[in-house]
Amino acid sequence: MADGSRQAGPAMRPQVRETYGRADLSRDPVFAGGFINFGYWRAIDLALPLDEADRVRSQEDLYRRVLEAAGLRGEPQVLEVGCGLGMGCALALREYGRAAVTGMDIHPDQLQRARAAHAGLLREEPGRLRFVRGAAECMPLDDDGFDVVISVEAAQHFPDLAAFAAETSRVLRPGGRVALAGFFTVDDAPGRPGELAGLLETFANGLDIARPVQALTDAMTAAGLTGVRAESIGKHVWPGWDLWLGRRWAPGTWPRNFLRAYERHILDYYLVTAEQPG
Repeated sequence: MADGSRQAGPAMRPQVRETYGRADLSRDPVFAGGFINFGYWRAIDLALPLDEADRVRSQEDLYRRVLEAAGLRGEPQVLEVGCGLGMGCALALREYGRAAVTGMDIHPDQLQRARAAHAGLLREEPGRLRFVRGAAECMPLDDDGFDVVISVEAAQHFPDLAAFAAETSRVLRPGGRVALAGFFTVDDAPGRPGELAGLLETFANGLDIARPVQALTDAMTAAGLTGVRAESIGKHVWPGWDLWLGRRWAPGTWPRNFLRAYERHILDYYLVTAEQPG
């Protein structure tokens, strides 16, 4: 049972409220299939014209990469932090048939959409899937409740990485694992936030927060997690993402600057993993 005393959590930031609420980013064709991530394009031939099936596969493959890194075994209890429309939750249930998945998101509109999208699964297998509202920094969930915590391209919105790491440690059982995919600055050089704000609108308007990946790995270590590792997977993210964006945006427009930031060694995409001792 969830700890009701932890329900409130931090307030939702206005940029997050608008982007995932009234604006509903999931309706943008650039995020085909209801997923909202840049994709993991390793298995897709980027020399051929891309279609929607390639795009959906790239987004599914990013989840597969994260779930593989999480090392699901037995009948795991899985938590996804920042689940959006729950497409990754459904994929985990489909491809890891003995898992039970909790999707958590701070935005009530996203949770409403997730419950509508997966109404059949929720009705048919209520013990395997649920959606709850909660913030990454204050999860309304019991201690030691999960074998695996995953998060896919949500951490750039988390205001407090230390609080997220502490909550992840709290809800993980001994021996549990966390696997997170997301984009961070490559170092803590003072000018990095300004450089990104000059290149990318989402950093300029505050939707995405510029922080070094070491801020997350240090936070996980401080929270008592062990074996903390950050692996760059940018070479399998940015080129494919840029090619897909090229169907709608010309070079030099701000969405195409993600690849530019990567090539300038400002921003990269990482897979971050760690384990709860015991």
